[in-house]
This record gives sequence, structure tokens and C-alpha cells, in this order.
Amino acid sequence: MNRLFVGAFALILGAIPATAQSLEDLNIQIHGYATQGFLYTNQNNMFTTSSSDGSPAWTEAVLNVGAQPIPKLRVSVQARYFLLGNFGNKITLDFASADYKVNEKFGLRFGKVKTPSGLFNEIQDIDPSYIWALLPQSIYPLTSRNSQLAHYGGVVYGTFSLGTNLGKLEYRGWGGERSYPSDDGVLLPSKEIGLTDPNGISGPIYGGALHWKTPLAGLMIGASNIKQPKWSNTQINWNLGQIGTFNGTETDFAHNALSLFGRYEKKKLMVAGEYFRQPTKGTLTIPQVLTVGYRNDTRNWYGMASYKLTDKLTAGVYDSQYVDHQAALGPVRYSKDWAISGHYDFNQFLYAKAEEHIIDGTALGFDMDLNPGGIKPTTKLTILKVGVSF
Repeated sequence: MNRLFVGAFALILGAIPATAQSLEDLNIQIHGYATQGFLYTNQNNMFTTSSSDGSPAWTEAVLNVGAQPIPKLRVSVQARYFLLGNFGNKITLDFASADYKVNEKFGLRFGKVKTPSGLFNEIQDIDPSYIWALLPQSIYPLTSRNSQLAHYGGVVYGTFSLGTNLGKLEYRGWGGERSYPSDDGVLLPSKEIGLTDPNGISGPIYGGALHWKTPLAGLMIGASNIKQPKWSNTQINWNLGQIGTFNGTETDFAHNALSLFGRYEKKKLMVAGEYFRQPTKGTLTIPQVLTVGYRNDTRNWYGMASYKLTDKLTAGVYDSQYVDHQAALGPVRYSKDWAISGHYDFNQFLYAKAEEHIIDGTALGFDMDLNPGGIKPTTKLTILKVGVSF
């Protein structure tokens, strides 16, 4: 399916009218940014970095190219270089899509398109657009950013006016295929016990979202739901050391990922929050060795606020919480993260972020391999980040 949609995108580009068009006629725009981050934790290494010693192993660069060959059609491609500890160190395709907007009530995107779920998913790839160095990890995990951002398929969207007294309603509907490569963060816990997915995991998804722009200026309330039908992964390798390596299969049964969210903006103030629930279950089968079932029921949320103190300086705070109601009791069951952040714009191109996190619980961001002495239940994380955009 991936090849199908990338091929369709190339076909769109080839279908641009054959008459010669200048770059100005195509309305080509090139944007991007690059960031360098520094992580320090008082104990526990995070995000596969040696953060307890201080780590600069967080680098990102994004390049976006868009063109508008005809008034209602826009095509765009975005590539990303990403390095975070043992993750990445490669260039990947964020999206490559065509967007045809018939009118305010109906538009269509297809190719590799952003998945318009939740409050931040569509903009989590635009670091200069928000003050946080690290988005709330309970819902937007950094090590799965590429996988969650987009899917191969399509999105329909539009806006309807509900009248002067009721505001506007924006809708989005989508479907296609999502894939998680073998080095995605969601697979790290399995990899550390010897279970690997050499081809990654992938499968169909579909969903929808509604955003109500209420009559109260600056207030938006919304909901989204992603439906993941049954996924089956036919290539699982389980390395048991000297005993040998066994092949098996893994099946994730159908489940929903529900988000409820809202945002209020007035002058220099922004307040937002989101609730996310995703119950999952599946089976892992290694023939003649074992068949085991697993269940998760994550109920996550965050609340945040920011205030523009000066033209250049914005400060913010959030509380982000993750709880798996199917996990064993103890710190591995949850993550409670208080963050205080500051964002400073030196000019229109150069910015910096500083952020302090107080984390209780070990459910997110940690791996056993880089913490061989065990993971302590609490962590303080300091992040410094500088970025340049154009």
C-alpha cells in the first residue's frame, strides 16, 4: 500500500498541465527548521540517551517543499532527519500529499498524509509553532513521533457554519494504513526481552474528528477516534540466547483510540487539555514454545497553560499523566510529569527553549539496557533546546 500511495502522489505531480510554468507560477514555497537539544537527568537514563551524564544526542532537521500548480490544488513533501540516542540517525519521509480543496465545506488530501487526531498530532512536526521542548509524553511519545504523525491513505475535511449564535464545526475523516518500523519506540520493551519485529508492524486504520469553534471567541472543543482493525504480524523473532531463536506471530485485536480535547486562547493566554484512552489486547504465539495473551488499558491526560510575558518570551506549565489500568501495581504502571517551560525568540529565525520536568513513575521514556542497576521511581529532567527556522 505504501508504494501505491507514493506512486499516486508521483502521478499527481506528473499530471500538472504540460504548459511551461515558472517557479513563481507554481507558487513553490520552501520552509524548514533544525534543532539541537541537550538532556540531563539527576538519575535514570531517558530516551535511550546517557542523560544522567548529560547528553546532546537529540538532533532534528526538517525540510518542507510545497507547490500550488492550480488554484485549488496544493502538493507538499516533508523530509526529516532525526537522532535521539539510539533512535533514528536517518532521513525519513514525514508526508507526501496532494490537497484539493473544492470549497470551505469539502476538501481531500491523499498520499502519505498527516493523521488529524487529537489536539497536537497534526502540528507535532512543527517545533517552532509551540513553546514546549517536549510535548506531553502521555499522548505524544517522542520516540513514536514519525509513526503517529501520518498514514498512507486519505483525509476528507471541511467546515460548516452553525449560525451566528453557534459558531462553526470542522470535520475530518480518514482511512488507510499506518506502519511502525522495527526501530520505533513502541517496540523497545519487546526488543529488550529478545522479541524483535524485523519488518516492523503495520495495518489499516480509519477514524474521524470534530472541532467545534464555539461562539465564545478563542474556545474550541473537539473529539477524535481512531479505529484500528485486527492487525497480524507474521514475523516475530524471539532470541532466547543459548537456547536459540524462535519464530512466531503476533495479533493485535481491533481497538479504538479516543481523544477528547479543548483549547482556549485570549490575547496572551492559552489553556488546553486532552484526555486519551486506548484499551488494547492481543496474542503472541511461538509454536511449540508458548501462546500468551496481553492486555493494556491506558487512560492518559494532560492540562497545560502558557502566557506570553513579552514579545519574545513565553512561559508555560503542564501536568501530563499516563496510567495503564492493566499493568501491575507500582511505578511501572504510571508516569506523572510536571513540566515548566520557557520559549525565547531571539528574532524571526532563531529561538531557544528551556524546560524542567519532575517525573514520578517509570512507564514512559525509560529502557532497561541503559539502566542496568534498575530504574529509580522518580526523575528530574532538564532540557535545553535551540532551533533555527526559515
